[in-house]
Amino acid sequence: MTPLEMIAVMFFTGGLFFLAVGTIGLLRMPDVYTRMHATAKCDTLGTALTLLGAALVSRSLESVIKLMMLWALVWVISPTATHMIAGTAYKRGVAPVPGTRVLDYYTRDKEGVTG
Repeated sequence: MTPLEMIAVMFFTGGLFFLAVGTIGLLRMPDVYTRMHATAKCDTLGTALTLLGAALVSRSLESVIKLMMLWALVWVISPTATHMIAGTAYKRGVAPVPGTRVLDYYTRDKEGVTG
Protein backbone atom coordinates (compact mmCIF):
# COMPACT_ATOMS: atom_id res chain seq x y z
CA MET A 1 0.00 0.00 0.00
CA THR A 2 1.43 3.35 -1.01
CA PRO A 3 1.59 6.29 1.41
CA LEU A 4 -1.08 8.10 -0.62
CA GLU A 5 -3.41 5.13 -0.30
CA MET A 6 -2.75 5.02 3.46
CA ILE A 7 -3.74 8.68 3.74
CA ALA A 8 -6.87 7.96 1.68
CA VAL A 9 -7.76 5.11 4.04
CA MET A 10 -7.45 7.54 6.97
CA PHE A 11 -9.84 9.93 5.21
CA PHE A 12 -12.26 7.08 4.48
CA THR A 13 -12.10 5.94 8.11
CA GLY A 14 -12.70 9.48 9.35
CA GLY A 15 -15.61 9.89 6.96
CA LEU A 16 -17.12 6.59 8.06
CA PHE A 17 -16.73 7.62 11.70
CA PHE A 18 -18.54 10.93 11.24
CA LEU A 19 -21.30 9.37 9.14
CA ALA A 20 -21.81 6.68 11.80
CA VAL A 21 -21.89 9.26 14.61
CA GLY A 22 -24.46 11.27 12.65
CA THR A 23 -26.62 8.18 12.23
CA ILE A 24 -26.38 7.40 15.95
CA GLY A 25 -27.30 11.02 16.69
CA LEU A 26 -30.32 10.74 14.41
CA LEU A 27 -31.52 7.68 16.29
CA ARG A 28 -30.71 8.87 19.81
CA MET A 29 -31.62 12.55 19.90
CA PRO A 30 -35.04 13.46 21.32
CA ASP A 31 -36.46 16.03 18.89
CA VAL A 32 -36.28 17.23 15.31
CA TYR A 33 -33.97 20.15 16.08
CA THR A 34 -31.27 18.16 17.85
CA ARG A 35 -31.51 15.39 15.27
CA MET A 36 -30.93 17.88 12.49
CA HIS A 37 -27.96 19.37 14.30
CA ALA A 38 -26.32 15.98 14.74
CA THR A 39 -26.90 14.85 11.17
CA ALA A 40 -26.09 18.14 9.43
CA LYS A 41 -22.71 18.52 11.08
CA CYS A 42 -21.70 14.91 10.75
CA ASP A 43 -22.93 14.19 7.24
CA THR A 44 -21.26 17.28 5.82
CA LEU A 45 -17.90 16.46 7.36
CA GLY A 46 -18.20 12.71 6.75
CA THR A 47 -19.08 13.19 3.09
CA ALA A 48 -16.26 15.71 2.65
CA LEU A 49 -13.68 13.34 4.12
CA THR A 50 -14.94 10.44 2.03
CA LEU A 51 -14.84 12.46 -1.20
CA LEU A 52 -11.37 13.74 -0.35
CA GLY A 53 -10.18 10.18 0.17
CA ALA A 54 -11.69 9.16 -3.15
CA ALA A 55 -9.98 12.09 -4.86
CA LEU A 56 -6.61 11.00 -3.48
CA VAL A 57 -6.85 7.53 -5.02
CA SER A 58 -8.47 8.68 -8.26
CA ARG A 59 -6.39 8.19 -11.36
CA SER A 60 -7.80 10.95 -13.55
CA LEU A 61 -7.96 14.69 -13.18
CA GLU A 62 -11.56 14.68 -14.42
CA SER A 63 -12.61 12.44 -11.55
CA VAL A 64 -10.84 14.66 -9.02
CA ILE A 65 -12.58 17.75 -10.39
CA LYS A 66 -15.98 16.03 -10.25
CA LEU A 67 -15.38 14.86 -6.69
CA MET A 68 -14.36 18.36 -5.60
CA MET A 69 -17.46 19.79 -7.26
CA LEU A 70 -19.57 17.30 -5.31
CA TRP A 71 -17.74 18.34 -2.15
CA ALA A 72 -18.55 21.99 -2.79
CA LEU A 73 -22.21 21.19 -3.44
CA VAL A 74 -22.56 19.14 -0.25
CA TRP A 75 -20.77 21.87 1.70
CA VAL A 76 -23.39 24.41 0.59
CA ILE A 77 -26.57 22.36 0.20
CA SER A 78 -26.55 20.34 3.43
CA PRO A 79 -26.43 23.25 5.91
CA THR A 80 -28.85 25.27 3.79
CA ALA A 81 -31.39 22.45 3.65
CA THR A 82 -31.04 21.84 7.38
CA HIS A 83 -31.66 25.52 8.09
CA MET A 84 -34.76 25.51 5.90
CA ILE A 85 -36.14 22.36 7.54
CA ALA A 86 -35.56 23.81 11.02
CA GLY A 87 -37.27 27.06 10.08
CA THR A 88 -40.25 25.24 8.63
CA ALA A 89 -40.56 22.98 11.67
CA TYR A 90 -40.44 26.00 13.94
CA LYS A 91 -43.02 27.96 11.95
CA ARG A 92 -45.36 24.94 11.98
CA GLY A 93 -45.11 24.72 15.75
CA VAL A 94 -42.98 21.63 16.22
CA ALA A 95 -42.06 21.85 19.88
CA PRO A 96 -38.51 21.29 21.07
CA VAL A 97 -37.70 19.10 24.05
CA PRO A 98 -38.88 20.66 27.33
CA GLY A 99 -36.12 22.72 28.89
CA THR A 100 -34.73 23.93 25.58
CA ARG A 101 -33.99 27.64 25.46
CA VAL A 102 -35.55 29.15 22.34
CA LEU A 103 -34.63 32.53 20.89
CA ASP A 104 -37.81 33.53 19.10
CA TYR A 105 -36.53 35.52 16.15
CA TYR A 106 -39.71 35.05 14.14
CA THR A 107 -41.95 36.67 16.78
CA ARG A 108 -39.49 39.49 17.39
CA ASP A 109 -39.38 40.30 13.67
CA LYS A 110 -43.19 40.38 13.44
CA GLU A 111 -43.45 42.75 16.40
CA GLY A 112 -40.79 45.06 15.02
CA VAL A 113 -38.39 44.51 17.93
CA THR A 114 -34.76 44.97 17.02
CA GLY A 115 -31.56 43.99 18.80
